Amino acid sequence: MKKNKRKKTIPKKSELTRQVLGVFTNFPTRQFNYKQIAGKLGIKDGHGRRIINEILKELKENENLTEVYSGKYKLKRKGGFVFGKVDLTAYGSAYVDVDSMTEDIFIAQANLNHALQDDQVKVFLYARRKNQRLEGEVIEILERARKSYVGIIQMTNNFAFVVAEKRQVDIFIPPNKFGGAKNGQKVIAKITDWPLTVKNPIGEVVEVLGEPGDHEVEMHAIMAEFELPYHFSKAVEAAAETIPATISKKELQSRRDFRNIPTLTIDPEDAKDFDDALSVRQITGGNFEIGVHIADVTYFVEPDTLLEQEAYERGTSVYLVDRVVPMLPEKLSNMVCSLRPNEEKLCFSVVLEMNENADVLDAWFGRTIINSDKRFTYEEAQNIIESGKGPMKNEILALHNLAQKMRNERFKKGSFEFERIEVKFHIDEKGTPLGVFFKQNKESNQLIEEFMLLANRKVAELFNPPRTEPKEKSKKFVYRIHDKPDPEKLESFSRLASRFGHRLNPRNLNQISSELNRILKDVQGKKEQNIIETLAVRTMAKAVYSTQNIGHYGLGFKYYTHFTSPIRRYPDMMVHRLLADFLSGHPSPGRKKLEKQCQHASDMERKALDAERASIKFKQVEFLSDKIGEQFSGIISGVSEWGLYVEIDENKCEGMVPIREMDDDYYDLDEDNYRLLGKRTGKTYQLGDEVKVEILRANLAKKQIDLSIVS
Repeated sequence: MKKNKRKKTIPKKSELTRQVLGVFTNFPTRQFNYKQIAGKLGIKDGHGRRIINEILKELKENENLTEVYSGKYKLKRKGGFVFGKVDLTAYGSAYVDVDSMTEDIFIAQANLNHALQDDQVKVFLYARRKNQRLEGEVIEILERARKSYVGIIQMTNNFAFVVAEKRQVDIFIPPNKFGGAKNGQKVIAKITDWPLTVKNPIGEVVEVLGEPGDHEVEMHAIMAEFELPYHFSKAVEAAAETIPATISKKELQSRRDFRNIPTLTIDPEDAKDFDDALSVRQITGGNFEIGVHIADVTYFVEPDTLLEQEAYERGTSVYLVDRVVPMLPEKLSNMVCSLRPNEEKLCFSVVLEMNENADVLDAWFGRTIINSDKRFTYEEAQNIIESGKGPMKNEILALHNLAQKMRNERFKKGSFEFERIEVKFHIDEKGTPLGVFFKQNKESNQLIEEFMLLANRKVAELFNPPRTEPKEKSKKFVYRIHDKPDPEKLESFSRLASRFGHRLNPRNLNQISSELNRILKDVQGKKEQNIIETLAVRTMAKAVYSTQNIGHYGLGFKYYTHFTSPIRRYPDMMVHRLLADFLSGHPSPGRKKLEKQCQHASDMERKALDAERASIKFKQVEFLSDKIGEQFSGIISGVSEWGLYVEIDENKCEGMVPIREMDDDYYDLDEDNYRLLGKRTGKTYQLGDEVKVEILRANLAKKQIDLSIVS
């Protein structure tokens, strides 16, 4: 007996129109009639074909298609399809950023077709009419930016919604997919289905975080928000436990021995993962032999292992306001690899011969073994620098003297002097912020910084020796690159700086570094310091990892890499392996594979920085939550159509004065002059103005502080 074939359901006309357009955009140079389109879409019945014929005629009338000859259609040349990333606006519409285009494409909310923030999409580009902006429609979602969403679950008797924190979308949760969550709890949900005809996506709760506002819950929520893992799987932990802590005699004998040379580490007081150590001794002729010793992580973490895959996926350790979420399990990061004092440790080292003027006369690269004599905190090393007294004072003072000479020379050659104020919190055992303090960049920090910069530069230069032949093939390598600043951003920064009385000529790129350094020096200790430094950083391009070297503009280095922190950064592990291959004459991975790893590492670095900022913002809100009604002096740090951003002087916490609270007048945004202007009174609030504010609200869930201006 013949089985009845299931009849294919024809989609709604609006959806079918999108599918028809999709065929043409996939084949922008080809011609199709209605039968060919129907075949591509798997529609065989006469009714469906007739609808497709109608759609083709409508698309021609709307100027999306052109009729080449009777019944044969082609994509109109003025349009086409492009690929890009979605950037949602506050109004529900979006712009799509396409790398190859100078203008972003506007997408009306009705034409987003379920695309969300940062999704990679395929867009049909409408034919541009005269004097109109570039518009389009999302035809296909190529890759979702997020796999999961953090939010509050709101339950009814039969179903629930997870209200996502960023309010991108509310996820419908069927009754059997609650995952044990209770009403009002913070959860992680993932989208399982989202038909085009349905307003809300359908999903399930994959993890219950707990009660909103709880310290542990919020820290885990921040990690989940940026899709960063906050614990290791049992399999990864088990793999770490198999790593032996002892070193074989054969391995010891194959390495250059620094165990009897004075060696030290300098790190933050709460650090446990010591990546780097310095050895120093005076050699024949009065020069110094400086060893920059870096934990040999790749000796323990071998390619194509579970630990290697975990390190790659994470890309970096994440430094939240109260904790470190490490790239590698504690057995490795804090024990086996960490350069702890009075323990024999394996390193990959750059050994430099330097004269008293801090000139590098010779450099050696290779694997070593060390035994650090002492672990210093930055504060302890700073006391020795300032007093000239203390353990290993001769070594620390010699290193300090060389570091300061390198630092001065670096700034003379165009390196930027960014020293932004870092906000830190005194936190009790429950995670409650008790007070705010500011981290300072003192000479002990600069000592470590200069030698790490030098080692990174020397490793990069090793892969780029002076060319012996004009067409010599460049060696594959991983660089830390930093592009020149965008001229438009520099112009904007120049206008901002002038608001505070600082002059900058943005047209002379060759003088930008010296002029910026002059401004950054002028603002030291002034109220606008943090704003100017923050704006200066935003003006700069973002540093990234790449196999294509363009130099590091911010540091003023032609060749630069990251070699010195392999416990907490995956690119440093990549560089260690490339250096080992180079020294042994072995072939290195292909450029395509390295570039893909570089892109992933850059993406994970950005996520980690965003998570760190979110954790600081949460603690700022929590710190001010018991100060409702109190008044503070501050400075206007930002101006937008939503209101004024004010940075409070005494604790550097930033809040917003919502424009709806400014009820003494109707205010317009004067974007060019960074100010709000009162229509009736003419009163202005401009970037950099000093104001007095009162704490109105502190919303922990939104990480938002609302302020009001005190008359």
